[in-house]
Amino acid sequence: MSSVRIFLTKIRSKHANEPLKSVENKIKSILKSTPITAVGDNFKTRTYSTKVEDTFLPLSHNSNSNDISDARMQTRKRSSVQELITTDNMCPYNAQETVKPYSELPGPRPMPILGNTWRLIPYIGQYQISEFAEVCKMLYDKYGKIVRLSNLIGRPDLLFIYDADEIEKIYRREGPTPFRPSMPCLVKYKSEIRKDFFGDLPGVVGVHGEPWRLFRTKVQKPVLQIQTVKKYIEPIEDVTNDFIKRMVEMKDDKDDMPADFDNEIHKWSLECIGRVALDVRLGCLDPKLSADSEPQKIIDAAKYALRNVATLELKAPFWRYVKTPLWTKYVNNMNFFVEICSKYIDMALENLSKKTISSDSDLSLLERVLKEEKNTKIACIMALDMILVGIDTISMAVCSMLYQLATRPDEQEKMYQELVKVLPDPNTPVTSNHLDNLFYVKAFIKEVFRVYSTVIGNGRTLHEDTIICGYRIPKGVQTVFPTIITGNMEEYVTDSQSFRPERWMRGFQGKLHPFASLPYGHGARMCLGRRFADLEMQILLLKLIRSYRLEFHHDPLKYAVSFMYAPEGELKIRMIKR
Repeated sequence: MSSVRIFLTKIRSKHANEPLKSVENKIKSILKSTPITAVGDNFKTRTYSTKVEDTFLPLSHNSNSNDISDARMQTRKRSSVQELITTDNMCPYNAQETVKPYSELPGPRPMPILGNTWRLIPYIGQYQISEFAEVCKMLYDKYGKIVRLSNLIGRPDLLFIYDADEIEKIYRREGPTPFRPSMPCLVKYKSEIRKDFFGDLPGVVGVHGEPWRLFRTKVQKPVLQIQTVKKYIEPIEDVTNDFIKRMVEMKDDKDDMPADFDNEIHKWSLECIGRVALDVRLGCLDPKLSADSEPQKIIDAAKYALRNVATLELKAPFWRYVKTPLWTKYVNNMNFFVEICSKYIDMALENLSKKTISSDSDLSLLERVLKEEKNTKIACIMALDMILVGIDTISMAVCSMLYQLATRPDEQEKMYQELVKVLPDPNTPVTSNHLDNLFYVKAFIKEVFRVYSTVIGNGRTLHEDTIICGYRIPKGVQTVFPTIITGNMEEYVTDSQSFRPERWMRGFQGKLHPFASLPYGHGARMCLGRRFADLEMQILLLKLIRSYRLEFHHDPLKYAVSFMYAPEGELKIRMIKR
């Protein structure tokens, strides 16, 4: 049999579960677009090496941008060819071998009755939620690239996948309504406890299927439009300027931030999100803000709601059967969110009725949603979801970035030199052109996300039987993609243990698998608020590092998981005027 026939047979065997027409189209596409010049009997390509500059696109729509963005996944033409031909970088599975049954998957053995849930129970369990990043690493070291954590009380099995190529295939096979592993506690709250409020409008967080798609369709256009995001450059800069002034006021006699500086970052984050989602300045940066003030209550409620998800779902799932104190407090916190959002949406609606509108460009994000959708609950639920998942996520990411800058003077100096060129006068108002040229700043943010992934993993719930790493996985299993591990694997990232922001900039020659580190997820369920999150972080780093040098003169902080993965302890960063 000729090499070409063997090659075609190999593709057909590998994609035996796909429709014939689909496989034929793949073969035609390969043969038409890329000449196969060196396919030997071992079926390994000798001519296809994916260069980063071929597979990554600039984040900005500006064609002169030199940084590399999440849009890189759309141009993996060569990588797709390599995926079809080579077998080197996949789990040890040959399509011609027998597919192994689900029962043979490696993983911790469950105990009778308690299954594997006992491993997560306080005091007796061996897995601590705060150390879940280490748990992910331990599972990989002990069991390999695919690990089954089975027999969990009240929830499907968890399937940890540490193979970026397999992760890519799962993402690319998903349809228009992917199922992300849900938060059953939030699902129960929205669909049962407060069905009177949410009804058929459950939002985008903790929701799946057609209800999720319909709601996202109603809000994603204004949320993701570049022009809408640009309208918030000035408001976010105003909030950030006030926050930096507040930081100066908080410094002690050594120029250090207070021990609870992370809570101050939460206040900045909430003030930014409130300005975007509710059209108001909530007053979070008031130096006289009391512990029982509305902004602090919102922060505390958001922290509690998110940071107890893992406890409710894994350590103490008994709320499914009896009303526990933890569950009762969770419900009360969520009710508080609904009350706050409803209040400010009513205010925005009243303001909109008094506003003279000449074009949609005059409208804020919230006003656009209120104008286009007759049901005001859509705007309220959108705001609730943005606040619920945005405050702690962005705050913990910023804590990590500021700590890394303070402990990495060389990288901080490179960032400063770029900022001096982009913004010679630190008092110049920030524009979109300034942000488009923050190549090193954006690369630094991406590198922090790669090495210290704030969200330790993504995932999907399989809604059809799937073959992964040579095992037949039944539908309903929840797959987990631990980006905190895959983003640091030498197999996917060159010199993975080194902190090198330059790897995200044009000209880098090493490996950087586009599915090894995905801080915002991928595809239809990619983070809806990612553009606003990027905007807030970029403006903060621009304004702060342009005028101040950060240092850290205390014992190194360890990273731990609350809901996010971030430095644990007193973030007493030193802030020195340049």
